[in-house]
Amino acid sequence: MKRADVVGATIRVLKQAETTLPEWVLKLIERAAEKETNPVARSHLLFMLENVRIAKGECLPLCQDTGLLVFRAELGREAELDFDLQEAIADGVRLATKRIPLRPNVVDPITRQNSGDNTGPGIPDVILEMTEGKDLRITALPKGAGSENMSLVAMLNPADDPFDFILRAISERAANACPPLFLGIGLGGTFDLAARLAKRALLNMPGSTDEEEELLERINSLGIGPMGLGGDTTALGVKIERASCHTASLPVAINFQCWANRIASEVVR
Repeated sequence: MKRADVVGATIRVLKQAETTLPEWVLKLIERAAEKETNPVARSHLLFMLENVRIAKGECLPLCQDTGLLVFRAELGREAELDFDLQEAIADGVRLATKRIPLRPNVVDPITRQNSGDNTGPGIPDVILEMTEGKDLRITALPKGAGSENMSLVAMLNPADDPFDFILRAISERAANACPPLFLGIGLGGTFDLAARLAKRALLNMPGSTDEEEELLERINSLGIGPMGLGGDTTALGVKIERASCHTASLPVAINFQCWANRIASEVVR
């Protein structure tokens, strides 16, 4: 595996993720528009589809907030790398920032000084997972601040109903996260593992269980609707990831993603 191939793949997945949406996301928005009974909500869903059409046609970012750049790197155990994978992906981010182009969003948390190239200590966030084989699959998941700022981790009492908590939190926060939403839920683990599970849940969409479908129905019954202006569609998808936890704790994390669920993947061999 060559370093240049990883850099090139990083640029390509970012360009795809930033300028268009996966077909399964588009179909969910189209289906929501067909079923929506609120005229204002329906018009917003149609505007979203038009936005995607224009962005794809002109090869421009879907949103002015091109996000904090998150990647999942699924690396085969038999792969041979003679370079730093994190730095190769970071180089791809630097080049993509100039070429696509992307808004420089990355700043120091205290001084607020902007790096100018969407990289910095710990960023891009590369989630490394080991898999079978010798290939590398890179997935880009840009996270805009509007939805990421609504995300949260809570340490509940083990006697609490986590789904009631999730519903309350979404009812308070959804309107500010550019709905209709995609929601990654992390249940269990430790404080930090719950948050990582929630991010992994976003990466593992689509596909849903009966439990997730029931939660989705409860969320949509809130009536918050597209852009928080009312309607039948507050969320388009929910995914739950679990881990065992301590008998005395119940960590719950919710990672909000806006309607523009930007995600793209490529395999490097």
